[in-house]
Amino acid sequence: MLASPAMSRPKQSGSTTLWSLVLLATLALFGVTLYLIFVVAPVEKQMGIVQKIFYFHVPSAYAMYIGFGASAIGSAVYLIKRDPKWDALGVAGAEVGTLFCVIVLLTGPLWARKAWGVWWTWDPRLPTTRLAGMSFAAALALRSMGYAGEVEKRFASGLALFGLIDLPLSHSSVQRWRGVHPTVITGKGGGLESEMYWALSLSFVAFTGLAALLIWTRASAEWQREETARLRFELMHR
Repeated sequence: MLASPAMSRPKQSGSTTLWSLVLLATLALFGVTLYLIFVVAPVEKQMGIVQKIFYFHVPSAYAMYIGFGASAIGSAVYLIKRDPKWDALGVAGAEVGTLFCVIVLLTGPLWARKAWGVWWTWDPRLPTTRLAGMSFAAALALRSMGYAGEVEKRFASGLALFGLIDLPLSHSSVQRWRGVHPTVITGKGGGLESEMYWALSLSFVAFTGLAALLIWTRASAEWQREETARLRFELMHR
C-alpha cells in the first residue's frame, strides 16, 4: 500500500526542520569560531598571521576523514545489501571528503611555505593524503562517465574501500615514518595557549557540523535522483 501525500508530509516536514536547525547551529558556530580565530586567539610569534591557516587546515582534514569514512560505510553496506540509499551515502561522502581534501591540499602549502620555505615536500602525510583523495576522486569519476550501472557502482564502491585503507596510514604517518609534519593534537594539548585551544576546538565542531550537513544534503539529492531515473526507466519500458 502506497503512502498518501498527506501521510508523507509530516515526515518530510520534520526532516526539513531538523536540517534547518543543524544549518542555523552550524552557521552560528562558524560565526563564533571566526571571532575566536581572528579576534581572541593571539598571533603566533614565529609564523605570524599565516599560522591562523591551521584553524582551517586541521579541521578540514578531520572533515575529510568524516566524508571518506561515510563514503566507505555506504559503499560497504551497498555491496552487501544493494540498497540505493547506501549507495547515495557512498557518493555523498566521497564528494564531501574530496572537497575537504582539496582544501587540505591547498591550505597545507600556504602554511608550509612560511614554515619550511617550500610549497611542497614529500613528507609521508602529504602523499598518503593525496593518494586517499585520488582514490575517492577516481570513484566519482567512474560514476560520472555516462549512466552508472550496477557494475560501475560496485567498482566505485571498491575504490572507496581501497581509499579507506589509506586513511589510517595518512593519520599515523608522522609517528610511523618520522615525518616533518607537525603533530598539533596531542594528549598534552600540543602546547597551545588556551585561546588557541578553544578556537581550534570550536573549529572542529563547526567543520563537523558542516561536513554532516553537506553529506546529508547530497545523499538526499543523490537518492532522489536515482529514484527519478529508476521511475523514468520503468515508464519508458512499460
